[in-house]
Amino acid sequence: MPRLILLNKPYGVLPQFTDDLGRPTLADHVPVKGVYAAGRLDRDSEGLLALSDDGALIARIASPKHKLPKTYWVQVEGVPTEEALERLRTGVTLNDGPTLPAEALRMDEPANLWPRDPPVRYRASIPTSWIALTLREGRNRQVRRMTAAVGFPTLRLIRCSIGDWTLDGLAPGQWREVALPKRARSR
Repeated sequence: MPRLILLNKPYGVLPQFTDDLGRPTLADHVPVKGVYAAGRLDRDSEGLLALSDDGALIARIASPKHKLPKTYWVQVEGVPTEEALERLRTGVTLNDGPTLPAEALRMDEPANLWPRDPPVRYRASIPTSWIALTLREGRNRQVRRMTAAVGFPTLRLIRCSIGDWTLDGLAPGQWREVALPKRARSR
């Protein structure tokens, strides 16, 4: 039976199990052998990371061809205008081509948000705000590049869901194994 583990990856942790430079990795949080990250969540991003021992399941989660929605809470510099949000919704042209349309809306700071270490730099003269952004593709640093392209650079990035799986009940560094629905099993 394939295994699926959901981890709330802390800020500063690499999305891999080893590092020649001795930086924090998934091995510091998940003591399960034989599982691999389904997609990436950069070292400077936080939140939900799925891990599995099933290559086909990893491909279904990570591959853009399956268009599995991934939702992010994004703290941005400034207060996005409706025009900026609409640009995110219709797709933004990046240096590697246009993005697919995204779901984008302003939101309050997430409830029960944990502190980040180190904290996001505070500047009294520049407000910050939060948006929820749902993508169905996954390019390198895509969320950060999209928000910058519409004039609102990302300060903090937290993936809160992958498909139907969410961060609910997971503190940073905590993980849980979840049962897979029959349709998601490849064996």
